[in-house]
Amino acid sequence: MLSPISSAAIIDRRALRVCLLLVCMAGLCSLVWAQDQKTITIRMIDSRTGLLIPSSYFLVRVDHQQLEHGDWVKKNEDGTGALTLPADANLLSVHATYDTSSYVYANCDADKDRGSAEHAPSPDRWYSIEKILSEGVVAPNNCIGKKVPDKLQVFAKPGEFVFFVRELNAMEKFRQ
Repeated sequence: MLSPISSAAIIDRRALRVCLLLVCMAGLCSLVWAQDQKTITIRMIDSRTGLLIPSSYFLVRVDHQQLEHGDWVKKNEDGTGALTLPADANLLSVHATYDTSSYVYANCDADKDRGSAEHAPSPDRWYSIEKILSEGVVAPNNCIGKKVPDKLQVFAKPGEFVFFVRELNAMEKFRQ
């Protein structure tokens, strides 16, 4: 003879099923949300020493917009940054500040030609996010001469953006 199942046991089973269903739905939603974003690894390199400058104070702009996103980059343990971008972003410009100060490193990709006859005085260079994700991109190091020392020979893996910086000199700090 079968024993009758109490109504409390039936309610407990239903509650358990609802909880499991909610957990599964949350997991699926997080997977869909993760697919709507792009993740890029950022390496900021000292233009003279070739050493990685670990920073969590990156200023990221996308698609020629003026709004800077300082909260899109999370610092990795190795000193690189993990940049999470929205899926619809196409172009990227990155700068960084000295730790918590308001001074911004000079990016070496536009350092030599800032305000020259051939280029407008804009410190921003824009890089294709699609190219960064598929091939990896190393920004030019115009802070050094034409002969690049071995210690500054840097390569990027797919999904990696590498850029060279230098600290501002006294005159540049005064202008900022």
